[in-house]
Amino acid sequence: MAKIHRALLSLTDKAGAVEFARGLVQLGVELISTGGTARLLRDHGLKVLDVAEVTGFPEMMDGRLKTIHPNIAGGILAVRSRADHMAALAEHGIQAIDMVVVNLYAFEKVASEPGVPLERLIENIDIGGPTMIRAAAKNYLDVAVVVSPDDYTSLLEELRASGGSLSTGTHWRLAKKAFALTAAYDSAIAEKLAQWDETDQGMPEVLNLQLPRRLALRYGENPHQVASLYAAGREGIAGAKQLQGKELSYNNLLDLDAAWQLIQEFEQPASAIIKHTNPCGCAEDAVLEESYRKAYAADPVSAFGGVLAFNRALDAGTAAEVSKTFVEAIAAPGYSQQALALLASKKNLRLLEVTSGGKARFALRSISGGILAQTPDLARLDRSTCRIVTARQPTEDEWQALLFGWKVVKHVKSNAVVYARPGQLIAAGAGQMSRVDAVRFGAAKAVLPLEGSALASDAFFPFPDGLEEAARHGVTAVIQPGGSVRDEEVIAAANRLGLAMVLTGIRHFRH
Repeated sequence: MAKIHRALLSLTDKAGAVEFARGLVQLGVELISTGGTARLLRDHGLKVLDVAEVTGFPEMMDGRLKTIHPNIAGGILAVRSRADHMAALAEHGIQAIDMVVVNLYAFEKVASEPGVPLERLIENIDIGGPTMIRAAAKNYLDVAVVVSPDDYTSLLEELRASGGSLSTGTHWRLAKKAFALTAAYDSAIAEKLAQWDETDQGMPEVLNLQLPRRLALRYGENPHQVASLYAAGREGIAGAKQLQGKELSYNNLLDLDAAWQLIQEFEQPASAIIKHTNPCGCAEDAVLEESYRKAYAADPVSAFGGVLAFNRALDAGTAAEVSKTFVEAIAAPGYSQQALALLASKKNLRLLEVTSGGKARFALRSISGGILAQTPDLARLDRSTCRIVTARQPTEDEWQALLFGWKVVKHVKSNAVVYARPGQLIAAGAGQMSRVDAVRFGAAKAVLPLEGSALASDAFFPFPDGLEEAARHGVTAVIQPGGSVRDEEVIAAANRLGLAMVLTGIRHFRH
């Protein structure tokens, strides 16, 4: 590749810019720059040619117009191997530009501000930046396009080692990165502006997805499937920091996300144990270690090889309990040094440090030929809005069991029921084709006594048989959405069986 003689720098994010520019100057590269970037470089003693000197026009319209000019675009777009292109440069006195170092107005940062006005959004749409980036990326064989400070160090190393040029492979890598940046930028603009005209309850007319690949996975759900993780932010499971253990698998990530979403339901210290995306243990307690013991007690057999999540930093006592059984992975907001030391001997155990947040605007599922999108199920239950429909009122203990069970059943695959005591999952009936079978399956799975437990159902009971089955196993209180055409029959059955029953008016299907 030809040596780089001239570089244009125009940066919103100026991190590392001075060091990179100084490295270029030491290699004999002439710098062209704009506005604030030029001032920064001059303030650090670097010689810089203003874009206005190249174009013959001053920056105008509050900086809207500065780089859109044939003297800039021509210098970037000219194909060096084309004699007619080089003749055109010579005829019009245009000098070639060999490197473009540009990043864009922080549109997404501005767009994330609460209540930002449309006018401010529009002003933060970059025009010249994307134009230069795309021009340089299109002419990647002759022009190196640099859009991220993360590349500065490696590029300077390569330039120094080669005497001032970059390989074709590097040019191609940089060009692909540049096109991905402008595509993501345009997507972010289109999505944000569309919100001003949404008519379908917040669902956009066009769904734009631009996510960088965060992690290449060994395989998907099965070894013959190829898989990767794509994510933009650093929150939630997708953005978690792995502290130790084997590489994460596709199934690990699904289970970790199921565990993490469940554990976010609780304010007290809480523990969740997930197997195949369904909870097999979950509990809350004033002490995290005790919450884990209670979660584990619900189904020790299924807990073997499970995935865990905690809503508090993992302490030494909890880590000691966890280390007594085989666990695939753990997600927590942090780990004490003692906990890390205790778990370090389990070399394959994956430990993830997770930052709260990362809630997606939409929950997405692929189907053949398309994608289904919905708003996430963030509904929380307010006890004051529940309807007690039976003659017997729930006791306070039953209320606590019902409310806990309701939080958990939301995260169990439907048809789903949960047997619960205050602060503890006793058993779950998941993924059954009928609700009465879910009740039977949950009871069959129970290790702890069911007598005196409460039952939470993710959807209404279509017939009394589900309640009759629950009462047979010792359930004394039930929480369910209601809404069946046979609600009165079901309520009558609850009264006949001496159950307390609460209707929420909220359904929590999870297919």
